[in-house]
Amino acid sequence: MTDMNTMTSNEKEMQFKEIDPRPLPGMAFLVLNILLILLCVPGFIFGVNLIVSPNGFGAGLTLAILSGLYFLIIGPILFAGLKILKPNEALVLTLFGKYYGTLKGQGFFFVNPFVSAFNPSAASGPTASVSLEQNPSTGKTGSPTFSYKKVNKIISLKTMTLNNDKQKVNDELGNPIIIGIVVIWRVVNTAKAAFNVDNFTEFLSIQCDSSLRNIVRLYPYDSTNELSETSLRGSSQEVAEKLKVEIQSRVEIAGLEILEARITHLAYAPEIAAAMLQRQQASAIIAARSLIVEGAVGMVEMALNKLSDKDIVHLDEERKAAMVSNLLVVLCSERSIQPIVNSGSIY
Repeated sequence: MTDMNTMTSNEKEMQFKEIDPRPLPGMAFLVLNILLILLCVPGFIFGVNLIVSPNGFGAGLTLAILSGLYFLIIGPILFAGLKILKPNEALVLTLFGKYYGTLKGQGFFFVNPFVSAFNPSAASGPTASVSLEQNPSTGKTGSPTFSYKKVNKIISLKTMTLNNDKQKVNDELGNPIIIGIVVIWRVVNTAKAAFNVDNFTEFLSIQCDSSLRNIVRLYPYDSTNELSETSLRGSSQEVAEKLKVEIQSRVEIAGLEILEARITHLAYAPEIAAAMLQRQQASAIIAARSLIVEGAVGMVEMALNKLSDKDIVHLDEERKAAMVSNLLVVLCSERSIQPIVNSGSIY
């Protein structure tokens, strides 16, 4: 019972819903804050003048302190609450470690200046670079230098494309094949994308690879018996739909939506490609020969029926067999046949 309760609470924690932080118009607040900062200068001067006056010490001290605090601390801090967003962009905001809300929509906004934007897929931290060039005067190589990358805290809501590397996977028959897919996706729940997984782009890439292996193992590369058999080559659209459903079920926890999944590359692995090509060629030759024989038999039957119906010539069974044999040789041969004309009696 304890495990069930723990699992239920964990599932509830994973069900993040986006919260609207209700921002204020950024331009109006920017103008107001600048005016207040500018007014702090005469306010501070007026407060100092009141301090030196006989009856205005208390009021002057209060006005001078408030003007100084707003000019030096409060005003600059409030500028940190100004946020600019472009179309299809979002900011996931946290306040002292707690989810505060998701700022969406294009425009200029003002929010709580103490909130911080969070994007788990953005690279951050110091990077070290070493210069290998020697100094001509000292003969020493350069020392390592550290620099910080600019971190992009904005989460894009645009439709994006993921094109992973090609994979070698065994199909239903155990044949190794090389397959590649492209996945079209977008973020639909920024709270889940930011807090449920460590890095939602890497999470999506790994889940695509895993789902691709699971789906490919269910189908053969090509149909062997029936034309209606589902295969990777002959039923690519059906396989792509199942692949899309499989990936969507796995990335639902990350707040992602899979719009489309397509197979972009499909081929046998190099170690069996030559053998599979020979098998395909043999299958094609057999299918072509079957069609040729079927057509030749029909033509021979038609010829015998025409000769019999029009009473052109009467042939016994032995001559009919010889005629059928000759016609089949002529019709089924790969090369042109040179006929031998018999100018004498057929008997």
